[in-house]
Amino acid sequence: MSVEKIGIVGLGKMGSNLALQAAEKGFKIIGYDKYLPENLAQPNLELVNSLQELVAKLDRPRKVMVYIPAGAAIDNVLEELTAVLSEGDIIIDGGNSYWGDSIRRAEKLKSKDIYLIDCGTSGGVTGARNGACFMVGGEEVAVKQLENFFKTMAVANGYTHTGPSGSGHYVKLVHNGIEFGMLQAIGEGMDLLSKYREPLNISEILLTWNNGSVVRSWLIELMKQLYDEKQGFNVPSYIDDTGEVNWLVNDAMQMEVSIPVIATSVMQLIASRDSVNTWAKSIAMMRNGFGGHPFGPDAGIEYERRYGRVGGFPDIKK
Repeated sequence: MSVEKIGIVGLGKMGSNLALQAAEKGFKIIGYDKYLPENLAQPNLELVNSLQELVAKLDRPRKVMVYIPAGAAIDNVLEELTAVLSEGDIIIDGGNSYWGDSIRRAEKLKSKDIYLIDCGTSGGVTGARNGACFMVGGEEVAVKQLENFFKTMAVANGYTHTGPSGSGHYVKLVHNGIEFGMLQAIGEGMDLLSKYREPLNISEILLTWNNGSVVRSWLIELMKQLYDEKQGFNVPSYIDDTGEVNWLVNDAMQMEVSIPVIATSVMQLIASRDSVNTWAKSIAMMRNGFGGHPFGPDAGIEYERRYGRVGGFPDIKK
């Protein structure tokens, strides 16, 4: 039985680590990137200088994975590939493309008798290198041909064929929304721990939480790891992201599905980038106008805020 050959276009952090894992597991990988990396030496991994050369080295039906950022670049690569691929060949988009784009692209390629599989990939760079999680959408006749590859490259139970074209990237998008909500909740928890009346051993608390508690998770593990490494929360507060969950919030509005936690987590990411805080200045200006409230902190107002209420919440049953 001949060694299965897979082409990989895009050898950045995800593509290169996936290529290395696949080569180590016995697949013959033909890799291409406009900027060829220098650290991909592996007996089963061959780097080429063009898409044409990559396609020429694959057996039919050819299977080409694309790991580049979402956007127009995907359409450009698909256009270049379809010019050199043949009927029955398969392209796998392993990035975070919008699911609606994946449906459109699959329909366009189908008219040329070429299959497009949309493959949501989770697990980060570590997963790409050691075992990922794949959410795969596309026609069954095409997906079946890649099933051995996906199962071999995934962790145990880390592969599912989600349904027709677009479903893989849709499931991955929902996954990313859940991820944002979890990140926000953990972040708020860290804020609460850091504001306790006495100093708490946050590193030890995180270790405890990750052993038997309801919130144990890889994210808690990463939180402890980075907290220890940075010796506290000593990183910039600016949070960047590539915008996929913004699409999900918009989709939820179109579908009339309420996702308050996910939507709020996106708003908090955006808020982290605001060093000007025009909204806060505007509110301060209006409060000054209608109530003479001061600009900036005021000791007397702080005292009133803390001690203006003498008793607790009234017992309304009496």
